[in-house]
Amino acid sequence: MPEAPSALDDLLGLLDLERIERDIFRGESRSAIVPRVFGGQVAAQALVAAGRTVPPDRLAHSLHAYFLVPGDPGAPIVYEVDRIRDGRSFTTRRVVAIQHGQPIFHLSASFQAYEDGLDHQAEMPAAPDPETLPTAEETLPRHLPEGVARRLVEARAAVDLRYAETPPWGSVGEPREPRSQVWFRTNGKLADDPLLHVVLATYVSDMTLLDSVLLAHGRGGWAVGDVVGASLDHAMWFHRPFRADEWLLYDQESPSSSAGRGLGQARIWTRDGRLAISVIQEGVVRVPR
Repeated sequence: MPEAPSALDDLLGLLDLERIERDIFRGESRSAIVPRVFGGQVAAQALVAAGRTVPPDRLAHSLHAYFLVPGDPGAPIVYEVDRIRDGRSFTTRRVVAIQHGQPIFHLSASFQAYEDGLDHQAEMPAAPDPETLPTAEETLPRHLPEGVARRLVEARAAVDLRYAETPPWGSVGEPREPRSQVWFRTNGKLADDPLLHVVLATYVSDMTLLDSVLLAHGRGGWAVGDVVGASLDHAMWFHRPFRADEWLLYDQESPSSSAGRGLGQARIWTRDGRLAISVIQEGVVRVPR
């Protein structure tokens, strides 16, 4: 009998959109821990749609996105791509994700043909080796009810994601410095397509970026229900080549939270110290009434 597909195979299938017109694509939906589509899924699918209208020698270097309406996990999502510009060096695409006749998400992405240029970067922060850290399967049951822990493990099964320190839901009621580090990589090898690695990093980037907001206030987050929230906007810049199936350090911090919103900013590093990605996200973070 053939082997059952792995969680990574399922995720790759979710990101493999159906092309229904030259610049129109359709993707399936999947429920997140909360009863809506995971924001990282929509962002990743939109980037797939944009990338499939761009020459393969042009690599994604940035994206800017707004989450407009929570996605319905029971309905497919249609992605309409607008070919904004095809220049000599840069290509720009706009993507609108639509469900039930209304936009739920908007993405602008830019792609660039490779060129040499000035090169410098910040120094990679210190972090423990990922192999020394507990896996999600080991960490989650220590701090969360059995059912919640099981759903979180299942939702993240395609990715090996390891916290360098106790996660927010493990230190409820104990405010601390608004910084968080996680190592991540896919649970399996990926093809060599550069767009695929960028798409997988985009998917993972929405999982933990607002953790540092929660840490500042001793809140456990969506998993324990002491805050409610959702992503509002998300921006990424891809600086250097990387592989999402090799360890990446996600170094995150929150400089501010106010007015029911929290800001997270982060850098993603390869294990050998190259700055691969910069990320900024703002989200709704409210204390339930």
